[in-house]
Amino acid sequence: MSVKWEKHEGNEGTLTFALPAEDFNKALDAAFKKVVKTVQAPGFRKGKMPRKMFEKMYGVEALYNDALDIALPEAYTKALDESGIEPVAQPQIDIQEIEQGKDVVFTAKVVVKPEVELGDYKGLEVEQLSKEVTDAEVDEFLQSRQQAFAEMVVKEEGTIENGDTVTLDFEGFANGEAFEGGKAEQYDLEIGSGSFIPGFEEQMVGMATGEEKDIEITFPEEYHAAELAGQPATFKVKVHAIKTKEIPALDDELANEIDASVKTVAELKEKTKEDLAEQKAVHSDNSMRDALVQQAADNAKIDVPEEMVEAEVDRMVQEFEQNLQSQGMNLDLYFQFSGQTKEQLREQMAEEASNRVRVSLTLEAIAAAESIEATEADVQAELEKMSEQFNIDTEQIKAVLGGTATIENDIKLRNTIEFLVDNAKISEIQE
Repeated sequence: MSVKWEKHEGNEGTLTFALPAEDFNKALDAAFKKVVKTVQAPGFRKGKMPRKMFEKMYGVEALYNDALDIALPEAYTKALDESGIEPVAQPQIDIQEIEQGKDVVFTAKVVVKPEVELGDYKGLEVEQLSKEVTDAEVDEFLQSRQQAFAEMVVKEEGTIENGDTVTLDFEGFANGEAFEGGKAEQYDLEIGSGSFIPGFEEQMVGMATGEEKDIEITFPEEYHAAELAGQPATFKVKVHAIKTKEIPALDDELANEIDASVKTVAELKEKTKEDLAEQKAVHSDNSMRDALVQQAADNAKIDVPEEMVEAEVDRMVQEFEQNLQSQGMNLDLYFQFSGQTKEQLREQMAEEASNRVRVSLTLEAIAAAESIEATEADVQAELEKMSEQFNIDTEQIKAVLGGTATIENDIKLRNTIEFLVDNAKISEIQE
């Protein structure tokens, strides 16, 4: 099969390739066997119409589309292998010549993986966050744990403050008309949580139990309900109860409730310091590695194709939706509550997606430049680790993953990042 690759400006090019006449004829035979099952001809049972009669009645051209559906994917794959290019999006394929008994000639407009011109990636300088844990950090963490054990108590006197939870009735009006979804009774709202439309919670501060008030707000321009977006509205509210958090004192009893493995506050503080030190060490190392990778990517010259960015955004949206589902939510509900649209979410993710692609391409280029690979021993060790973690046989893992390519790529990525670390100049920030 003749293959010709002509690179154009940027990351696009034209791939010219042919489907051999012999393969096209086999595809026509297969297409006829498929199509004839649906054809009813006088004097023949369905599916038994002779090939010559079919071609006489409908023409061999009637089989071309089905034949190409059968043969084109393999022909295109072979052309990619022969040309050595790596497409990053679906091609736009056009037929240049097609005739029974002859090679079928195609041209495909293809967007390929961009070339990476590496900049400096050895000897990069990075500051690593301190791994030391201060007494103030321990106290701050334990205060948050005390908050978790707080009880809500009704505030008998006083007015609403930030952090209070208020039980209220409300009804919203726009242009004097009540609008759908703008009414609730005995609703619990934490003031300062940012759950309601901007300006609503702030205007409740200072209200007392039993008090009624009109709250004037303006809906955001990007509000999900188009008829309310950017419009002024009035909410009539009535406060039924004000509840505040009563935080327990940190004594030995609470220390044991927070962590059953300790008996005293002193033991809790010591264990907390050890736990925070482990967490801080992991965070410090991860931040340092991220900074090195980002520097290497920033130093590289890459013309990132929009198609790769869009594909990465697709993955990010999918990840985001999976995270929502784990919280009992979905994208439609998220858009309803946040006032965002899917297009706005994708636009918000585009910059990070572009950077992810740059980082991935840079690390791949460094691995190639430094001949960094995943050894068989590395792969086997990873398989055994996964086997122990998920209690699945290593052969089953390979079957699920369709081989070890994914594991090899992950290991190569980790090894490349470690190469950056080993060749970097790292200094610790003292806090």
